[in-house]
This record gives sequence, structure tokens and C-alpha cells, in this order.
Amino acid sequence: MGLELDLRGMTGEEAAEALDKYLDDAVLASAPFVRIIHGKGTGVLRRVVSEQLKHDPRVVTYRLGGPGEGGDGVTVAQLEETD
Repeated sequence: MGLELDLRGMTGEEAAEALDKYLDDAVLASAPFVRIIHGKGTGVLRRVVSEQLKHDPRVVTYRLGGPGEGGDGVTVAQLEETD
């Protein structure tokens, strides 16, 4: 499992499903963070990702990518630590 999920080209519903499964896999793999590529486009996927991460108990914090990380086209999420 990689630390990156590319949602570009998906519908909002497809992206939400893929993100949920990806977060499951990331937590099981003890990933400290993930990068979610949603692209810039119309902003629909960015909103879907933001809404889902906001309410997901597996996510500690999230932010848009910074310089060199993909900027507004990427969201970086820190995941809860599992023991």
C-alpha cells in the first residue's frame, strides 16, 4: 500500500468509496499520513475529501498540500496511531 491515493477522474461517490477503503488500508498498515490527490478542477473532489476527512475518526488532522506537495490539488491527512 502506498501513501498516496489518486482520485482524479472519479465521481464524488466513487471518490468517497475509494477514500474510505484507502483509509482502512492505511490504518491497518500503520501509515502515519496519506496524500490524497484530488486535483484542482471544479473543486468537487476536494470538497468530498474534506467533508469525509472532517468526520472520520481515523483522521487526526488534514490540510491542503504545501509547495512541493501538490498545493491545492492534494490533501495530506495525519492518521491516528495504532498500537
